[in-house]
Amino acid sequence: MKSFPLRYVRWTAEALGVCFIFLCRLLPDWGEMYARHFYPALSALLSALVSWIPFSMEEWFFVAACVLLAGLPLWGWKKKKGWKWTLRAEAELLVGVYLWFYVGWGINYFRKDFFTRSSVEYVAYQDSTFQHFLADYTRRLNQAYTQSPFPSHEIIEKEVKQLFAQVPSRFGLSSPRSYQHPKQVMFNALYSGVGVLGYMGPFFAESQLNRELPPLQWPFTYAHEYSHLLGISSEAEANFWAYQICIRSVSPAVRYSGYFGLLPYVLSNAATLLEEEDYRQLLASIRPEILQTLREKQAYWQARYNPWVGRVQELMYEYYLKGNQIPSGQKNYAEVVAMILALPGGWWK
Repeated sequence: MKSFPLRYVRWTAEALGVCFIFLCRLLPDWGEMYARHFYPALSALLSALVSWIPFSMEEWFFVAACVLLAGLPLWGWKKKKGWKWTLRAEAELLVGVYLWFYVGWGINYFRKDFFTRSSVEYVAYQDSTFQHFLADYTRRLNQAYTQSPFPSHEIIEKEVKQLFAQVPSRFGLSSPRSYQHPKQVMFNALYSGVGVLGYMGPFFAESQLNRELPPLQWPFTYAHEYSHLLGISSEAEANFWAYQICIRSVSPAVRYSGYFGLLPYVLSNAATLLEEEDYRQLLASIRPEILQTLREKQAYWQARYNPWVGRVQELMYEYYLKGNQIPSGQKNYAEVVAMILALPGGWWK
């Protein structure tokens, strides 16, 4: 009796996996089911497997996949496999990476949005409401300004996890794990060159941080990336959690990092919505030391930015976000203000 070719079993499994991903894309209930019931256990397992490794496994996985993709034609030619075998092997490799990306983390893009799953009502824009928010935020930002030293990264990390553990279950975040630590990246100059401060690794549930982060940006960026690891795909919501977590720190420096981290997005919204004179008044209401720090931060990263590579990365990232149900693309980062307006008192309200 002729044996059933194993490749058909493999192809069937791959086809079923792709179908599952597309169903999650079409059905938010499926995406939410994945995010709440499957992803937490999977991310905990993946993190545990690589937590002992000090460097980012995501980078080397990507490098290995690229080398394999480029090397398969050469290997097939040397082994006289034929062009059909080569095309099939490369297609399976790409499908495998696609499946791992989405099953490992990417299906979080297809879960219900922040307002729907947390039963929070979206607040339509009103000039008076926005003006009240700006006045309150500016007052808190000015009060938070400090030159106090920052705690160690280990202390910040521990407190951030403790605060995330207090978030009510209705928001649908995974539980923080003590062994989930931010990884340092190997190709750091490349990330600085395109303005990437950190990123979430979908293949091994790792959060990566740029080694050149100034102390003031480290807590906000870490909390932002860690929220991605906890199942948040929206950049705006990741900013929301970074802000909410940092401003509740016992450390004055970390609280200031939270308010300062939100400042570019507040100013971006204000520049769009306010009249020119009102925007100038807003800037005048912010402490000069804070605005000077903001200018220094912009100059710091601009000095490391490569405009050629940066433009390519921005274009690719824009298509990537829009292709994963983030229709506003990179503008999604600034949509955090709508979430804060919907929950002005914090997540326990």
